[in-house]
Amino acid sequence: MDNLITVTSLLYVLSSVGYILFLFFQKEYLHRLGQIFLATGFLCNSILIGYYYAKTGQIPVGNLHETLLVAGWSVAGVFFAFQYKFKVKVLGGYAALLAAVCVVASFLVPGRIVETRTIFNNVWLIAHVVSIFVGHAAFAMACGAGFLYIAQENAIKTKKHGFFYKRLPSLDLLDSTGYACIATGFTLLTIGLITGFIYAKSVWGRFWGWDPKEVWSGITWLLYAAILHGRLTVGWRGKKAATMAIIGFAVVLFTFFGVNFLLKGHHGIFTR
Repeated sequence: MDNLITVTSLLYVLSSVGYILFLFFQKEYLHRLGQIFLATGFLCNSILIGYYYAKTGQIPVGNLHETLLVAGWSVAGVFFAFQYKFKVKVLGGYAALLAAVCVVASFLVPGRIVETRTIFNNVWLIAHVVSIFVGHAAFAMACGAGFLYIAQENAIKTKKHGFFYKRLPSLDLLDSTGYACIATGFTLLTIGLITGFIYAKSVWGRFWGWDPKEVWSGITWLLYAAILHGRLTVGWRGKKAATMAIIGFAVVLFTFFGVNFLLKGHHGIFTR
């Protein structure tokens, strides 16, 4: 499987290169190459996840090595879903690079054998994990759209219409893409929290235990709820919305990784 992880990493890196070259030269064949490499990498990533599931009989998030593989897979898959809807081609470079970082990091992390545990064989856990990972990937796409929005807005304000102005989508499209990503991510995060509560009740006998991961997941939910509320009630759009999408994803990264390493809790098992 190490060879397949290497191939997956290489495909994601090549996809990043293809999309970045497309940004510079605006040649359609470069976009197609980036897309093909990303799709092939996603396929290999899917095979890896299927292999781990077949080997252990449980969803492969038992350690950091497996978690990063699923994270890379989620980012690539979510990008394709939003690319089909919004056609923001240049976002592919960001998505491919993020997926590559996840898979390369998983290769560098020792993939120790995880003991099969009956508490992991639970449909609520599967629903919880899939919803959380895909939701976080949607937030990652919103962050990428936010960066692109700020770059394009700065290019417009300079009135020089330089590098980014000619190569990035319109501000309206980037704003709409970011909003759709956040709305999708928030919906999935809500589902993930609800299924997590049900899973916790079935395994530990309580819905909420003030675990650091639970607390920061709640903080993340409240933050994105505030972002959506601000957009729908007071018109948080444009640069403010883009900035909040970037801040929100920074909180997601801390919740996803930082809490496990810096704070104690039962979710820390997924980083060992």
